[in-house]
Amino acid sequence: MAIFNYSAYKDGSQEILTGKVEAIDIRSARAEVRNLGLTAISVTEEKSIASRVKSKKKKGEGVMPKMGLREQIDFTSTMQILSASGIAMIESLMFIENESAKLKIRQCAAELRRQIMNGGTFAGTIAKYPEQFGQVYIGLVRAGEDSGELEKTLDRLLELLNKQAAIRQKVIGTLMYPIFVILLAIFIVIVMLVFVFPVFKEMFDSMGMNLPWITQVLMDMGIFLKKNWYTIPAALIFVVFMSNFLMKWKPSRWKIDSFVLKIPKLSELIQFSNFANFMAVMQVAYDAGVPILECLYLSNLTLTNHTLVTRVEEATVRVQQGQHLSSALRATRTMPKMILFMIATGEQSGRLGDMLMQAVTYIDKQLDAIIDVLTKMIEPIMLLVIGTIVLILASALYLPLFASYMGM
Repeated sequence: MAIFNYSAYKDGSQEILTGKVEAIDIRSARAEVRNLGLTAISVTEEKSIASRVKSKKKKGEGVMPKMGLREQIDFTSTMQILSASGIAMIESLMFIENESAKLKIRQCAAELRRQIMNGGTFAGTIAKYPEQFGQVYIGLVRAGEDSGELEKTLDRLLELLNKQAAIRQKVIGTLMYPIFVILLAIFIVIVMLVFVFPVFKEMFDSMGMNLPWITQVLMDMGIFLKKNWYTIPAALIFVVFMSNFLMKWKPSRWKIDSFVLKIPKLSELIQFSNFANFMAVMQVAYDAGVPILECLYLSNLTLTNHTLVTRVEEATVRVQQGQHLSSALRATRTMPKMILFMIATGEQSGRLGDMLMQAVTYIDKQLDAIIDVLTKMIEPIMLLVIGTIVLILASALYLPLFASYMGM
């Protein structure tokens, strides 16, 4: 018998409990947790964790690098191909350890192989590294291993990771253009203020005329920045630091997450990009035989907007209390009505898995349409912003000249 640590939802509430149970293996431990009236989130063997820490201290082993999304895709793709070919887990990991082109993947495969050869399971081993693999990856692999369908689960995981990479690429591609334009505008303004406006100052002083307020303000700013040039990189570093701080500090991040959901079109981009990952994980987990509460938990881990996370947590509590998934999500005003209709239809017809797949396809199409609209909107908006900046700078330079000509 071994001791297992667990964290789980308490039935009928949102409270997360932790504790220990004694069982023969991890599957029996999860059964013991369910017998306590709890829904397991994670179950890990206490002895295995202690053994890993001890091994690290003595031998310097146990190094598990954090893989990026692309590296996870490469690792999972190779594992899926080798598994489908009937190659044993140890041999598959040994092949990756020796042949992979990326160092992180080789190190990951070597550590996994070492621990599995010492008596661990694939799911149990990666469960020790939630920061490297993520709870979604760990949960789905555990479900596949428990059901004896690890090969299919790896195939589903690969599809899920590719979908997440595609969504990320779409969102980044949409934001790249406005970010580039904003940086270009900042560069133009700095060059004009530091190098152009001070040159005109001598000419305006020789004319002995009163400058318009906008010219005077920009002229003073240019002279100040030229004398105190170090304030420019300092200001840029401060802006980057504060932006990063505000996005990571929970109170400010939560307010930002709530605010952006009120902006037209941008809110649609955020909602559909979040729910694209959410529904993809939900569909993969449900097909792998994961209970609906654990499906909700794993799917909720993919959401990046705190407001949406809170609403899904409320829906999870409602499902724990006995409500249907569609009714729980509808009560929290979380998802588009079309998705709720598909889920409700799937529940009533007993084809929830098929309807979740249809929901994933629908969200992908809607996300493509939203990105296309935003891309078309961004171009004229950015042109307007650049045009306004150029107009202000040009007006500040030429208004004194026009005034002097009019007074002649």
